[in-house]
Amino acid sequence: MTSPAAHMVRDMHATSQSVRFQWQATVEPLQPRSAFGWILQSQEHGTEPHRYEAVVLAVPAPQAAPLLAGVAPDATALASNARMLPCWALMVRCHQPLSLPVDGCFVEHSPLRWIARDSSKPSRGGTETWLLHAAHSWSEAHLEDDAATVTAVLLNAFAQLGGPDPANVQATAHRWRYADTANPLNAGAWWDAAAGLGMCGDWMHSGSVEGAWLSGRSLARHVHTALHAHAG
Repeated sequence: MTSPAAHMVRDMHATSQSVRFQWQATVEPLQPRSAFGWILQSQEHGTEPHRYEAVVLAVPAPQAAPLLAGVAPDATALASNARMLPCWALMVRCHQPLSLPVDGCFVEHSPLRWIARDSSKPSRGGTETWLLHAAHSWSEAHLEDDAATVTAVLLNAFAQLGGPDPANVQATAHRWRYADTANPLNAGAWWDAAAGLGMCGDWMHSGSVEGAWLSGRSLARHVHTALHAHAG
């Protein structure tokens, strides 16, 4: 899910000397904006030396709410009302191609909710890989289980659908704590032009990858309009 962002970051870094990136930073809750702009602090790097005209959050609702609690009550309430659902995901690398008749399908009456032949995507090749998504209800019930236990259960469930013998594959489990939204808000994006503060995400639109993209574009238009007016 981070690949599109990483691709854009590489392009921006190659073409602009004014773009700065900071990785591996746990941002602290925002403090009221000063006359000179927003001040950001992180656990790892302390106080940022720069002041910012605008701050935008593109994170899951449960992570956005505490960041905004001291500066934007409306946005905090909006994020607090979005219930997000977890999903255990498993990437399976098969030694041999599978003879399953589909490249992707939803699953019922199983710990699994979705399976997809990841190696069938355009420009993919080499080892056959499958992506398995556990059902939200199962993931919620087993959220704190260790990865080895989860892997064993999901591989067995995959085998029951025609997948390979669990002993003959390699698999990597990922706990996706905020994978989906129970009831997407369909709010598009949130933006406070006076404060220079915004928020976007799949949970604000339709709960899908497309929704995340559309929400981000909506917020980007707000930010561009505001900063262009300020510059003028």
